[in-house]
This record gives sequence, structure tokens and C-alpha cells, in this order.
Amino acid sequence: MTCHVLRFATACIAFAATFSAPAQGQDVAYSFTWEGAGGYVMQGGIAFDSDRPGGRLVRENDVQCFVIEGFRNGEPIGRWALGQLTEETTWTLTFSPAQSAFVVYGPMADMPQAWNMNGFGENCGDPGFGFNIGNFAQDLCVDGELARDSQIAPARPFPATRDDGYVFPSDGCRSALMLSHLDNG
Repeated sequence: MTCHVLRFATACIAFAATFSAPAQGQDVAYSFTWEGAGGYVMQGGIAFDSDRPGGRLVRENDVQCFVIEGFRNGEPIGRWALGQLTEETTWTLTFSPAQSAFVVYGPMADMPQAWNMNGFGENCGDPGFGFNIGNFAQDLCVDGELARDSQIAPARPFPATRDDGYVFPSDGCRSALMLSHLDNG
């Protein structure tokens, strides 16, 4: 009898472990630096599951961790992290692992990046920070306003560097607590 109970308990534990969390591979991470005009710089990191289908672009729903921090002339001006995502947040991301680069404006990508910033640059919050690539420019939003003097050409390449040692801040990754900000209904 004990043997059957033990086998049943072991089977239940194995079943629960298998179905309680999604199966996923190791996350791969990239770090990046964007240099805009007017002394503006943005640095950050992105991580996503390495088991996603090869050759496919990484989209915002594929991202497991993400953070950006902005500077002007070396002084911090703001940051945004994935843990701050809400239903009202503008959040579009398109990354090409094959090219180790974020997709920039082109005929097939009108607004490939919108990280806590819409195309008008007025919805990043106050205080707040965001980034956008659209058909007019690559630029930043600082404290709810478009930083026009940060603007550079929309098609300028935006590379990233594989960096699996990148350390994300506590609010930089998806978690059960972060998901509570979103309406799943």
C-alpha cells in the first residue's frame, strides 16, 4: 500500500511540475546603446526565450526582460522597465536576433519601436521616459513631452550586442506581480 501511495505522490508531483509552469529554454540577453542628437543617450537590455522559432522577429509579447535608461550630457533623465507596463502603456517592440538589431523605420515597418512612447511623444508619463522609432525620427519622450532635440534619422541602424551576463533591475522582468497590472479578461 505504501508503495502505491508513494508512486501516486511521485506521479502527482511530476505532473504538477510539468504543467504548473510553461516549458521554456534559457533566456538570451542583449544590451544596447542608442545615441541621439543633442547629447541624448539611452542604454538598456532585452531578454527573450532562446526556444522561440529561429529566424522569427522578437515582438513585445516575446520579451521576458526589458529596461531603458536615458541620459543627457551624462546626467540621468529617466528610465522605463517592463515591470511598469500597464494596459495604457504604448508598447511595441521589433527585434531581429539574426541581425542583432532593432528593426528601424522602412517600407515594411512604419513604427517598429514604441517603448512607453506613442508617435506624438506625449504619453511617457510625468515623470517618465520613453523611446520611439517612427516614420519621422528616432526620438525620446521625457516627462510627458517629446524631446525634439534628441531626434535622429528614422532609418539609422540600431544594433544590440549579445550579453547573457546583463543584470536586469528588479522591475525589468515579467513576473506574476507585473501581470496583475494587466486585465486578463
